[in-house]
Amino acid sequence: MKSAQSLRPPPSGRHARKAAKSSLEESSDDWLKHLPEAWLGAIDQPLYFRHYSEYEICAERSVGYDAEGKPCFTAHQFILTSTAAGDDEAPCEVVTYAEEMAAWRLRDERWLIFRTVTTSPCNPPRGFYALSPDMPR
Repeated sequence: MKSAQSLRPPPSGRHARKAAKSSLEESSDDWLKHLPEAWLGAIDQPLYFRHYSEYEICAERSVGYDAEGKPCFTAHQFILTSTAAGDDEAPCEVVTYAEEMAAWRLRDERWLIFRTVTTSPCNPPRGFYALSPDMPR
């Protein structure tokens, strides 16, 4: 039986966190948008990114790679809409589902995943973190 995994950041010295944060701040901060500061010392900085976008729906994906060419960051976001009658009976696009996800490979090879899901315009999105042994797809 496996024991439950804690979402506590791994222990690291203040110097390691400070050095990691200063080197990370020199690059694009977009990939750090949802990463808790306490986890900065537990990840590797991507050296390059590949970006993908879908032309038929509002969807984007990015993958960051380390020095060995292995993925160490991934993110995606997409929005699904439907047509509905507006206040003035004119049709308008309404968001029916939206998702944003970002994941960082930890140095112990697990993935820290942040995800938000929106299923209704009336309900605000709520984000949550999880650990996974595999890179999210």
